[in-house]
Amino acid sequence: MTKKIKVLIGDDSREFGIAAADVLRGMGFFCITRPKDGHILFDAIKDEAPDAAILDLSMPNLDAIELMKKINRSGVKKPVFIVTAPYDNAFAQRQAMQAGAAYYLIRPFDPKMLGDRINELLGYDILEDTAPAIPTQRELSLEVVVTEMIHQLGVPAHIKGYHYLRSAILHCIGDSEMLECVTKLLYPTVAEEFQTTPSRVERAIRHAIEIAWDRGDIETLNSYFGFTVNTGKGKPTNSEFIALIADRIKLRYKEAVKM
Repeated sequence: MTKKIKVLIGDDSREFGIAAADVLRGMGFFCITRPKDGHILFDAIKDEAPDAAILDLSMPNLDAIELMKKINRSGVKKPVFIVTAPYDNAFAQRQAMQAGAAYYLIRPFDPKMLGDRINELLGYDILEDTAPAIPTQRELSLEVVVTEMIHQLGVPAHIKGYHYLRSAILHCIGDSEMLECVTKLLYPTVAEEFQTTPSRVERAIRHAIEIAWDRGDIETLNSYFGFTVNTGKGKPTNSEFIALIADRIKLRYKEAVKM
């Protein structure tokens, strides 16, 4: 019998927590809800060992950032953390990512989309009445590394370009030819995955990069795109952005293999 993904929802209100749990259960998850309280959720993570935990950015006793830091210090098994907030705040998002969040969602959002993100972050592809495929450690790590990297660069998780950009980077890591044929191969591949058009994929990725450049932390951007930033050349093209991130991650894996 296949083990279900266990999700802890840090909200037991009927408006969100219970409603979201019902939707996620319908998608095949095992869900538990707890009150929106940092102390209670710390105990729940310690006792229940969930695979994923949904935390509100602002909570009594311990907010999401302090709770994640406490989990990191405690040695308790860490779930995949998803932090939710009622507003788009680049500073709060960076703090959440640095504390250990894998994803930052702006409320309100579709609980089904939340389930899809949990599947992606854990490397599962759950369909109704279908057992999830077990991902390799490399596949799981790549998903998490790419997600964390584009979060750190300041791309908001709730815009379409974020999802297209992440998919494009993962495709280019797996197939270097994608970068040689961005318009004819990469955009159509991502478009087919999301049931949209290549031109919309291109525009959405462009928009995501524009936002990152306008709102992102300048030191982080400079560490990735120092040459571009320092020379005043302007924002990188879609291809340059995707290529740099893909190459950086591939280099990281090569170094890891040598060690």
